Amino acid sequence: MLTREGIVRLLRDADVDVVAQAENADELMRHVQLARPDAAIVDIRMPPTFTDEGLVAAQQIRREHPAVGVLVLSQYVEPSYALRLLEEHPERIGYLLKERVFDVAVLVDALRRILEGESVVDPTIVMRLVGRHRRDDPLGALTEREREVLALIAEGLSNKAIATRLGISDQTVKFHASSIQGKLGAANRTDAVRRAVRRGLVTL
Repeated sequence: MLTREGIVRLLRDADVDVVAQAENADELMRHVQLARPDAAIVDIRMPPTFTDEGLVAAQQIRREHPAVGVLVLSQYVEPSYALRLLEEHPERIGYLLKERVFDVAVLVDALRRILEGESVVDPTIVMRLVGRHRRDDPLGALTEREREVLALIAEGLSNKAIATRLGISDQTVKFHASSIQGKLGAANRTDAVRRAVRRGLVTL
């Protein structure tokens, strides 16, 4: 409850319209059905069992209300859950660690990207998946720097922001991004992140 109220306060301070709050998955589904929000923020662990009710609800929302984006929050790094979501619904879906969403800029940016049809994956999970590769997997062809760039792309940073973070030029970032897309057979940056996560499925 405290986490939910904290997120609601952050969103309202950022001028985001919060149309409803839910204490469990059934209540969440009722609110989505009635309010048809642009997006729903869902805790992966909800009453009554606090296991994967939120994940199941997220999948149901994307299946029954494809216009509603979903941002799933988790306290722990659980790559398998992120993979389940992205495999079934690769667009308008996000998976972030709770600790990250208390940075309002990260939270609002994630929601914006989801509304634009993108997938948002916590960079910690991307790095965990990218680090588990087989020799014959395309992820194995990525250099250490390319993995760093890929993780920052997943975090939603622009080329300029990535360049500043890594201490390299914008042009170098563009080169790495292009190389990543080529090695993964991706059409764009978002597709590169999605493919990286999907590739991780075979290594879990």
